[in-house]
Amino acid sequence: MIRRLRTAARRLAALASAAAALALAAPAAAQEKDPVVVGLDAEFGLEESFSAQAIELGLRAAIHEINAAGGVLKGRPLQLLIKEHRSMPARGIRNINEFAATPNVVAVFGGRFSPVIIEELPALKAAKMPFMAVWSSADMIIDNGMQPNYIFRVSLRDSLAMPHMLRHARRRGHTRVGLLLTNTSWGRSNLAAAEKHIAATSGQKIVDITWYNWRDTTLVAQYRKLVEAGAQTVLLVANDDEAAILVKEVAGLPKQLHVPIVSHWGVTGGEFFKNAGPALHELDFTVIQTFSFFRADRAMTARFLRTAAQISDVRRIEDIRAPVGVAHAYDAMHLLARAIDRAGSTDRSAIRDALEKLPPYRGLVRHYNPPFSAERHEALGPEELLMVRYDRNGVLVPVED
Repeated sequence: MIRRLRTAARRLAALASAAAALALAAPAAAQEKDPVVVGLDAEFGLEESFSAQAIELGLRAAIHEINAAGGVLKGRPLQLLIKEHRSMPARGIRNINEFAATPNVVAVFGGRFSPVIIEELPALKAAKMPFMAVWSSADMIIDNGMQPNYIFRVSLRDSLAMPHMLRHARRRGHTRVGLLLTNTSWGRSNLAAAEKHIAATSGQKIVDITWYNWRDTTLVAQYRKLVEAGAQTVLLVANDDEAAILVKEVAGLPKQLHVPIVSHWGVTGGEFFKNAGPALHELDFTVIQTFSFFRADRAMTARFLRTAAQISDVRRIEDIRAPVGVAHAYDAMHLLARAIDRAGSTDRSAIRDALEKLPPYRGLVRHYNPPFSAERHEALGPEELLMVRYDRNGVLVPVED
């Protein structure tokens, strides 16, 4: 009898101990299932811009797939936290500081405007915050002097963009080009890239360079100066609003003053097609891109469209506005999720290190083999570049080059 009581007592003690352990473990288990948060700092609220919304769509599609497969870190869901900067650097810096102070934020994705991100770099460095650039193209974003570097890019780079645009003009027999540039760090980044390329090649020259300021209401004088200097092609670095002004102004000029315009991709992030109107189809206007759903892997495109249909009104390729923003963000989010799992924690420095050591990954934009390394924080290269035009419905379609 005493033995039975002792045995029963031992069993009760064991049960009590197990119950106590479960009670203590419950908060820890709940904490382990807390969402892992990624931030998006972009130009939401900027009139007639939809670049931020395109990035958001790509992120949400990837997050939907990752969470459906079990999330990260053995069951923790990913959660997106959005802040808007309206293309204002001061707002962007404030947003980075707020993200840094928010628990469980492991990385931040950026928007279209290079000048905003360049101004944010000191705050990102101080916070040791992994940052994924998925649209902005200024070289300085990656070439920032950080040791270690917390900035990674799945996007275009100006020192790749300008040479490709110049080669596109050269293949059409245009050896004399003019540059019409925005008076910002983005414009200066493109000027440096163009001058470096021209200096290293022969048979092509820049006849003149003109500049415009943000929110200028006319650009035709700068354009005419380039044409009068002998430019056979004008290379344009502009966003959607100023580019639409230019197109309408040039269409109103005599036909002999019309020369091909080769544009950087800032025009694709807003209502350029709508605001340019019928004038666009009177000109020879091409745009650089890193990606087109019309040339993407069919299986990956079908997968993306299935996911997008569950979280948005996208049903066809033609429904996707600003495809580079969507595709870059989608791939970058999948890469970040793999880095979080490789790091085994939400420690930002560990995730940064893991991004440099990811294995190959087949994404929507390309097969990343590997995505990054300690020496290379650029995921895309010259082989991704292509030229597109707007068709009559405003869809970006590849051109033979």
